[in-house]
Amino acid sequence: MRSPTRHWSEALSEENETEYIARWQRWHDDHERRRASPHGFLAITGLHWLSDDPQRFDGVPGEWSSTREGVDVQLGDAEELEIGEARVTGHYHFDNVDEIGIRARFGDAIVEVAHRNGDFMIRPREPNHELRRRYSGTPTFAASTEWVVIGTLLPWDEPRPISVGASVEGLTHVYTSPGEIEFELAGQRLRLIAFNGEESDELFIVFTDLTSGTTSYAACRFLVVDVPGSDGRVTMDFNRATNPPCAYTNFATCPLPPHGNDLPVRVEAGEKVPFEPH
Repeated sequence: MRSPTRHWSEALSEENETEYIARWQRWHDDHERRRASPHGFLAITGLHWLSDDPQRFDGVPGEWSSTREGVDVQLGDAEELEIGEARVTGHYHFDNVDEIGIRARFGDAIVEVAHRNGDFMIRPREPNHELRRRYSGTPTFAASTEWVVIGTLLPWDEPRPISVGASVEGLTHVYTSPGEIEFELAGQRLRLIAFNGEESDELFIVFTDLTSGTTSYAACRFLVVDVPGSDGRVTMDFNRATNPPCAYTNFATCPLPPHGNDLPVRVEAGEKVPFEPH
């Protein structure tokens, strides 16, 4: 876990622009490697919603169905899944399925079993999927310390659950928000609602700006920042603004920005529209 008391702003004061850009490039190269990993979202071949009627889906072993308690799969005689360290044949029940999901392996591929809005779904991920094979990288704006700003977290009286739309019609997400981050950019004092991140030392921001739909992806971009230290400061490096998975595939269920997270400025930093959008 990173120390929340040391901000990127402190690191910036110890390096010049050239050193910062080299450090940012290493970060983005690593982000690209994770994006194009064998079972990353570029490998997803389908999004299948389950019902109580058992169904087979192309490229996935077994017949799949859902109940209120979870997901069932009935595997055929020559079929099996690897779940953790166990090899599964016949019938298997997935319980405690959440949004993060459970992954089961078959051959070189996996199937993700997840929960969204009271419904269950599966998404196969195949390393040899065409989208992953032809992926050639994502262009970015030129990195610059001009886009690294210090904000202040303004906490709510209590953390708030906030509902947002999704890239899939009819779907919503609910995230817990600790508050808003206030900062100054392009001569304006602005605020963005922050959500708790996947890790306890991170905050997650979904936003648009005046480049959205032109040079950057229309729906939104994501920004992950460190939680504030005791002084409430938050370092926001907009050079690390990244595209959501839905910028690349129709099989993603990305959140959309909450009301108010539409910046009235051009954020010419971070990732641009992909070379090969879906």
